[in-house]
Amino acid sequence: MILCVRFRPETPEPLFPRLVDLLGEFTPVVEAAPPHEALADVRGALRYFGRTPAELAAVIRVRALALYGADCVIGAGPNPMLARMAAREARPGLTLTVDDPAAFLRDRPVVALDGVGRTTARTLCGYGLDSVGRVADAPLAVLQRLVGAKAGRDLWERAQGIDRTPVVPNAAARSLAAERSFPYDELDRAAQRRALLSLATELGTRLRTGSQVCRSLALTVRYADRSTTSRSRTLPEPTAHGTALTALAYALHDSLGLQRARVRGLALRAEGLGPAERAAHQLTFDPADEKARRIEAVADRARAKFGPRAILPGSLAA
Repeated sequence: MILCVRFRPETPEPLFPRLVDLLGEFTPVVEAAPPHEALADVRGALRYFGRTPAELAAVIRVRALALYGADCVIGAGPNPMLARMAAREARPGLTLTVDDPAAFLRDRPVVALDGVGRTTARTLCGYGLDSVGRVADAPLAVLQRLVGAKAGRDLWERAQGIDRTPVVPNAAARSLAAERSFPYDELDRAAQRRALLSLATELGTRLRTGSQVCRSLALTVRYADRSTTSRSRTLPEPTAHGTALTALAYALHDSLGLQRARVRGLALRAEGLGPAERAAHQLTFDPADEKARRIEAVADRARAKFGPRAILPGSLAA
């Protein structure tokens, strides 16, 4: 049995590793999916603690609330796909358990299945395969002709409730996040942009230190009433260059059109991480860009030797 634990979006992202460690007290097989989700294989824990999935999930929820003030919804299923789908539909305070995969999936739209995007869904709906039940009833050969041999088999298995994906503990992180909270409701746009510059600088340093690049950035704005707004955008090329990350962070902030919004905090997340040695960089004839990259490399060496605040952008030095 797999539990998918989804913490509320307003949960501070730096708190997420502690919440993953909390799950590790129940089972060693925990796969983190930042910023707010984790999968836990609790088959051994159910036998050890002598509890049902719903009972074990209730204990996890209470401990997360008591120790960290973090609320969550939990879905339980025989595999990761069903657990994630159950978590998406679970109501706060309750655990949704999938006992009969066929009945749970049958009437859901085909786009609800993992790996089915808009293009695949449009193709399937064009042939009347608009629900998971109809896809499950279709012959495998038909699905393979529509979407390809491998994709068709994967689609058919998922429609049957089969997901062979394992829960991988200590899997490589797929994202990096940083957050800044203001001591009071911040309306000043300049102060918000200084926080974004600080976040982009921190993420760029962490990426370069780990020899990684990211493909996209996601910005989350938390308001005084605890509501949040998120935007994400893909970079022109995978990078860890601070100037590119800062420019995209500013563009995401501008796209929100915040006017006199009472901002309580900002979170920036680098997504689609990959090794830097596999990333391609488009060469330019701009000497300023090459100079900025050389200065960035020197600043990284200084920070590694003297601490993260050894060299900062001028607007953050005060």
